[in-house]
Formats: sequence, C-alpha cells, structure tokens
Amino acid sequence: MISNNENPLGLFKRHEKNPILTAQEWPYPVNTVFNAAATRFNGQTLLLVRVENLRGMSHLTVARSQDGLHDWKIDSKPTLAPDPDNYPEELWGIEDPRIVYLESMQQYAITYTAFSRGGPLVALALTKDFEQFKRCGAILPIENKDAAFFPRQINGKWYLIHRPVPGDANSTAHIWLAESEDLVHWGKHKLLMMARQGGWWDAHKIGLGPPPIETEEGWLVLYHGVRVHASGSIYRLGLALLDLENPAKVIRRSKSWVFGPTTNYERTGDVANANFPCGVVLNHETKQLFLYYGAADTCMAVATANLSELLEFLRYDSQT
Repeated sequence: MISNNENPLGLFKRHEKNPILTAQEWPYPVNTVFNAAATRFNGQTLLLVRVENLRGMSHLTVARSQDGLHDWKIDSKPTLAPDPDNYPEELWGIEDPRIVYLESMQQYAITYTAFSRGGPLVALALTKDFEQFKRCGAILPIENKDAAFFPRQINGKWYLIHRPVPGDANSTAHIWLAESEDLVHWGKHKLLMMARQGGWWDAHKIGLGPPPIETEEGWLVLYHGVRVHASGSIYRLGLALLDLENPAKVIRRSKSWVFGPTTNYERTGDVANANFPCGVVLNHETKQLFLYYGAADTCMAVATANLSELLEFLRYDSQT
C-alpha cells in the first residue's frame, strides 16, 4: 500500500535488463531507437518504435515480444516510413507514435508527429494488422504533438489530448483537449492542464505520455513534465485523473513526479536526462502496468507499476 509519506519514486520499478532495445540490436543501420508506442496484438506485446536513421530523420518499426520484456523480434525494414511525395507534412520524418485500439471500429489508431517544413504537427494512420496502413494525413496544424485518442467515444464524441506550442520552441506549453465526430476534423479545443510556474518540476512544458487508461475512478493520464535548468532540461513523469464522462474535468493531479531519470542510460545519450513514455500495456487481471519509455532519446526501456497503487498515490498527493 502507498501512503502519503512513501517515496513516489518507488511506484515504478525498472526492468533489471534495461535497456530492452538499442540501436546495436537493429537489423539495419540506425542511430538510435526510442519513444515507442505499445499495444497487445495477436497475443504478443507490440512496440511501434521511433527509429532515427543516420541522416537524423525518423521512421517507425515494429518489435514484438511474447512477454513484453525479452526476445524481441524486429521487422527487417521500416514498418511505417515517411511518404513525403503523398504526405508532404512528413518531409523530415515521423516520430513519437501512440497506439489506441478503437473497439467500435475494430482498428488501431496511430497518432504520430509528422515533421513538416513548417514544424511538427499531429497525423493519423489506421491499421488492422500493422502491415497495411491507411494514412489520414494531418489532423492538427503546426506546432503540435504528444497526441492520443481516448479508446472509446464519450457521449457520442471522440476526444483527443494534444499539446500545441505557441510561438517559438522555448514557449511554455500546456495540455489541451479536442472533440470530433469522425476522428479527422477536430474542434471545441479546451485547455486541460497547464504547466505549473516557478520551481515546479513541470514548470516549462507538459505533454501526454501514453494514451489515457480507463479505470473505475476515471481516466488515468501519465504525462511528462519538463523543467529547464542551467545545464538543460529534465523530463519526468507525473499522474492525473480525468472524469470518465467529462474528460475536460481534472479530478486529481500529482504534485510530485513519480518517475524520472536516474540511471546512466537515462542520463546519458543524444538528449540527456529524458524519460519519455509513449506506450503502456496493462494486464487487466494482475493490474500490472508495463510502461515503455525512451531513455535519453537513445534506447528503449521498460518499468512496471501497479495500477491500484498509482490511483491510491494520487488520492494523497493531488492538486486539482
């Protein structure tokens, strides 16, 4: 059980064999592998991994494992590569995917960042088998990223969490919510959570991590927060809980971060001091949550937590 006096950094436990995927294991030459989306597919854990090539541009490649920890089978070539001839917004690569299974449509929705000439924006692809993909193109304009759907309609509407950035890249960025009837056209944008000010761990930017997780108490949101120091930025993870039938309502938000860079593979890499999760897999029987995260923009790692303990911690360490 988690009490309000217990260290929140004990909620997530790193896998002893981290990192679980690195560039050295890739079947073709790459610079780094990181920031993977995650889901269960055909009885396996499937990761859709962001892969940066030796030109500095990214594509997405599938890796599969029976237990989600060991013996990863990696596609021999990019699974979803940029297609700038038909989708010019993908000119400089595609990045940081999130996967949600839309049961009512019997399809997987992949939201990802397309790196266009004008900046990053949110794009959508649909698939049933992770072999054939139907691109829907850009669904939100620049500059925007860190987007994922809720896995079901709420009161007849689809909802999307996203993270626009006003002005230059050093601007403060907050988490927003949008509504749609067709998954492509989005409106009624609402500010959902703001980056806190001053000395807070999430005072500069916040953005969605994995897609929202439905629980009896509400939608559990794992989000990254950025604080800028003299030596650079630190990316850590916090928690929030949204109302099940009104996701614009924040019920709780953690005051403390619950997961941050401490190991060498998290502190040293192309982008130091960055734990950046895009994917999560939940065992509904045991309530064990597998959090897949990019470490230092260089490799993939995994940490586990208990869903009930995360919700209990939020009751003690929350700010609305």
